Amino acid sequence: MIIDLHVHSDISDDGMATAEAYLKWISRLRRRYHFDGIVFTEHRSFRPAKEYEKLGRQYEIFIGTGMEAETDCGHFLLYGVNEKLLQRFDFSDVHLRAEELIKETMALGGIAIPSHPGRRVIGFCDYIDSGQDFSGIKAIEHLNGGNKPEENQRAEALMRARNYFGTGGSDAHFVSAVGTYMTAFQNPVHSMEELVEELYKGAYRAIALSEAAREEGNPW
Repeated sequence: MIIDLHVHSDISDDGMATAEAYLKWISRLRRRYHFDGIVFTEHRSFRPAKEYEKLGRQYEIFIGTGMEAETDCGHFLLYGVNEKLLQRFDFSDVHLRAEELIKETMALGGIAIPSHPGRRVIGFCDYIDSGQDFSGIKAIEHLNGGNKPEENQRAEALMRARNYFGTGGSDAHFVSAVGTYMTAFQNPVHSMEELVEELYKGAYRAIALSEAAREEGNPW
């Protein structure tokens, strides 16, 4: 199952497209590529996946929701966000303590994954030796569509050095960028609960859109 795990709609302050605009574009892409799902990860904001159920049925695609939070150790993608987590943290704070966010997200049934870790200042690679407890990190974003090649290479080096699992996401802020990089899951995903479970299991890999071409068969 092929899912873009990192997409920003116009709910994000810098997003330039509605959720439905993305789905219309994906419908065109699906003529040539495997593309089974999308997860909206808005900056410092969250909308329940239930709000997108009608669109998901209309376009026959899995739609999940998460969040991109800002911490003192870079940006983190949060999956499995729930009311308890939203009450625990003030996500308008751009300097959340990463160690606490990782632990609490895990304790409340979610997972925290460093986004674009290879970028300077806002990427996790710059903080790996900061002295905080990062034992709760199981995966990082390996391939990010907004990164320079060397930033993705830096993320890959960290992934291999620390034996992290690696996800892929476009980090799209406009429709034509969606799907640039995605995550190929070995097992099907039909809910955010299943997505979190699979992210902990590690049976997935980051892929480029070209690897999802229908003529190439199953990219997993």
